[in-house]
Amino acid sequence: MSPVRPLRSTTATAAVIDASLVDAALADSQLSVLWTDTDDRPAVGAPLDGDERADLVVVGAGYTGLWAALHSLESEPSRSVLVIDSGPVAARASGRNGGFVSASLTHGLANGLDRFGSDIDRILAAGRTNFDGLVADVRRHEIDARLELVGALAVATEPWCVPVVRRDADQAVMHGEDVELFDADGIRALVDSPTYLSGSWTRSGEALVDPARLGWGLADAVRRAGGRIAEGTTMTGLVRHGAGVEVRTDRGRIRAQAVVLGTNAERSPVRAINRRIVPVYDHVLATEPLTEQQRASIGWRGRQGISDTTNQFHYYRLTDDGRILWGGYDAVFHNWGRTDERFEDRPETFRTLAGNFLRTFPQLEGIRFSHRWAGVIDTSTRFSVGFGTALDGRVAYAVGYTGLGVAASRFGGRVCVEMLFAPEAPDLDLDLVRRAPIPFPPEPIRTAGIQLTRRAIARADADGGRRGPWLRLLDRLGLGFDS
Repeated sequence: MSPVRPLRSTTATAAVIDASLVDAALADSQLSVLWTDTDDRPAVGAPLDGDERADLVVVGAGYTGLWAALHSLESEPSRSVLVIDSGPVAARASGRNGGFVSASLTHGLANGLDRFGSDIDRILAAGRTNFDGLVADVRRHEIDARLELVGALAVATEPWCVPVVRRDADQAVMHGEDVELFDADGIRALVDSPTYLSGSWTRSGEALVDPARLGWGLADAVRRAGGRIAEGTTMTGLVRHGAGVEVRTDRGRIRAQAVVLGTNAERSPVRAINRRIVPVYDHVLATEPLTEQQRASIGWRGRQGISDTTNQFHYYRLTDDGRILWGGYDAVFHNWGRTDERFEDRPETFRTLAGNFLRTFPQLEGIRFSHRWAGVIDTSTRFSVGFGTALDGRVAYAVGYTGLGVAASRFGGRVCVEMLFAPEAPDLDLDLVRRAPIPFPPEPIRTAGIQLTRRAIARADADGGRRGPWLRLLDRLGLGFDS
């Protein structure tokens, strides 16, 4: 990524942080996912043992796949369901995210209005129903997801973001959300950062969870409902077989009536998926637990999830053991869409994150980060989930959540099952479901365009939010990259 011009700002976001403070803060951090670094992490389950049959095969034991399996089993208990995953349950995107639960199915209302304006009210209603259903399911299945219905704060840290926060809050109120606006003093009374110029608190449709525990709990619910999960089992192919589908794996073949693919950013045998998503790395830090004095210095008694509103944005929250999780900002696309475990430890990105943390909370100087990690996000040209079918309608998929899939994946999993078994379901008539995302162009145009866009976004943030010619062209084409 090209260097970004210095911010033209008089706010604390432009403060220079001594490199030695950043080095000290990161010195003892381990490359490990906080959520799964626990003694009560479940043991990895057994892989597939030879050839199998099932009514429904679900590929991917993350949120989309687990919600799909659970919905299928509860809507038709006699249906045999087998979930496979190349690794442990919820070990990838579903267990590595920040745990932000949002009713939005469209990656925020503004994005939804831009792309689905004529159908937005129905999509919003579906999102609220889905959010309430997630809360009810977590409680009904007694999933220890550490669910917190605390709402979310959006904060302006640059002058050009102040009207953006007001616009978004006004739009949300017009569409029935419970949102309160705050000036600089008001928002700093909730969470004290010298970078805050204004903010809003969305009390409805926003929550927090421990993402790994949500995944583990969903897997337990699937098993209790009669489903089977084969971990350590990699799909190698997908073909029609008679009236159904054959899923080929490194452990055997599975013949099924239908298949749900919840494979996130993984390379897929369905070429339409590969055209519609690209893998982007998101990086995260977690602090050591705060002392009482440190916690008092920032307030944050409401424990809301927080995000700032620049294009390159941070998201952050408190964990149940009193740490601050801090992620986002430097979304990284590797040329040609390459993915590799080596990309997870990117020192320059972690240093950027640590420096921005210390600018946001200078009163926490001296704090140490205990964990650092990364995960791959499946992003699409519309920043929200898209759906499709393959192999004559016997395979359904939901991909492209773009980092806001903790709740939307419940909707996505259910829609996939409806596409396969309940084609008259009302949700299938939503524009969000009927209209597929615009595919990314082929290589090398794809890589060149994405890297150009990333640089243009950084320049916009550095130039008071002003979108240059390239971003304005994408806006006109309906491909506006705004997050």
